[in-house]
Amino acid sequence: MVDLIASFNCKGEHHLIIGISRVATNRMNSIINAGAKPILIADVPFGSLPTSIQHYIKSGIIKHLERNFKIVDLTLLGRAECNFIVDKVFVSVPMSQKEFKYKTYHECCRLRIPIHVSDSNEFSSFSILSTFTSGDFSVGVTTSGKGCKLSARILREMRNTLPPNINDICNNVGKLKAQIEEEDNLNSLDNNMSIVGENDEDATNTIELISLVKEFDMTKKQKRLQKMSWLLQTTEYFPLKALADMSLEGLNPKKNLNDFKESNAKGMMGTRKGSISLVGAGPGSVSLLTLGSLQKIQEADLVLADKLIPQEILNLIPGHTKLFISRKFPGNAEKAQEQLFQIALHSLMKGERVVRLKQGDPYIFGRGGEEYNFFSKHGFVPKIFAGITSALAAPLLGNISATFRGIADQILICTGTSKYGDFPNLPDFVRSRTVVFLMALHRVVNLVPILIDEKKWDPQVPVAVIERASFPDQRIIRTKLSFVAEAIVSCIPKPPGLLVVGYACQALVKPREGEKWVIEENLDNQY
Repeated sequence: MVDLIASFNCKGEHHLIIGISRVATNRMNSIINAGAKPILIADVPFGSLPTSIQHYIKSGIIKHLERNFKIVDLTLLGRAECNFIVDKVFVSVPMSQKEFKYKTYHECCRLRIPIHVSDSNEFSSFSILSTFTSGDFSVGVTTSGKGCKLSARILREMRNTLPPNINDICNNVGKLKAQIEEEDNLNSLDNNMSIVGENDEDATNTIELISLVKEFDMTKKQKRLQKMSWLLQTTEYFPLKALADMSLEGLNPKKNLNDFKESNAKGMMGTRKGSISLVGAGPGSVSLLTLGSLQKIQEADLVLADKLIPQEILNLIPGHTKLFISRKFPGNAEKAQEQLFQIALHSLMKGERVVRLKQGDPYIFGRGGEEYNFFSKHGFVPKIFAGITSALAAPLLGNISATFRGIADQILICTGTSKYGDFPNLPDFVRSRTVVFLMALHRVVNLVPILIDEKKWDPQVPVAVIERASFPDQRIIRTKLSFVAEAIVSCIPKPPGLLVVGYACQALVKPREGEKWVIEENLDNQY
């Protein structure tokens, strides 16, 4: 069983604390900080209470009832608007009072009052988390009653990995979200159009999030969707520390192109030549990065990275090396690619060593060939460093043998999105072939009917959607071709992901009868 962890808005609530102890004292401080009113019931004289609690009682922040608890208190000490039923109950009494805990717990359950009993997880309907708060940012850890000291230790370890400006990050992302929503509200009033992400990014329809955003001739609704998708993807993939300085200008890569072009023109004469390397970063795990790629990363003066390069690999870049993350977001791939070219040329003209760090392998749907031609045309012939493509690594990590005697004797790697967002020439169905579709999940709703109706694919052919291959939070959705669109829409996408289609998908992992799809979370063997 997995607990549902939530953060409650407790402002104005009445919280009942039964018994006094060091734990209860800490709990009352937390209740006050949360904006709720603690009501302490303890048959302990005022002078025997901790000094801090005495101060709160004198100032009226804590109400103290110097007597034993009565069951009727649960329905008398609450707020009038809640029929005087208290909002939450915290019990801190000796472990020997098991019968008291049992009766109080069951009465709270009957009244639907959340209750936490110290040192008695079996009598608690919720757990208390060890928490760290910085402004509007909060993080909590619970071990489900296995040990408060342990959860506190884990929390300390987590805090050490967080950037010191974590509150600035939260504030800035919230500000950007508000700006986008404000523009949406103004535009919707002018154009009578629905708002994308009206209250929260989780409210944005999954179909909208995985829909193709075209680069040119976008409607006003598509432009609003582009902004929300940009914010979601930036928040998901950019280095955490960089989010504090992010602005909506990041959605417009063309903004600074003229500056780069002008500086390049001035630096064309009398400069030494730099070097450019197209480097594959593999599917994501540091352990799948080649030694050659690692060496070039650590020798670079400038790294131009795809936005999907994980933080673990970006951490390998030396601190003195300049880093630029690609601004390729829905609807601006061509402009962002031009920006990368100009930034690279600017650096090359200064004689710097430039690394174009690409997800997977540079020459497998990574525009590596186009970049090779561009830089060669400008007098800088790139060196190529292969990466492990997710098209081959992801099936393996998903326990799919892409070739299997008697089942699959060939592999085909396709893209689901051609230039300018068009559909490519999709392949016909071959029963003995395993097909891997890259860049296809965002348009799977439209892709599947073409495969089945036009290309005559078997609707019952096994399919695997593999998301975040080689990451600890890898997810696999196993289903049939006829159900894959429904399965993806029903889940919150976890990009990057790819689609594997073919009977090899069930050669090692047998399908479960009676289920449309099966979801497997997390990677068993850490890479």
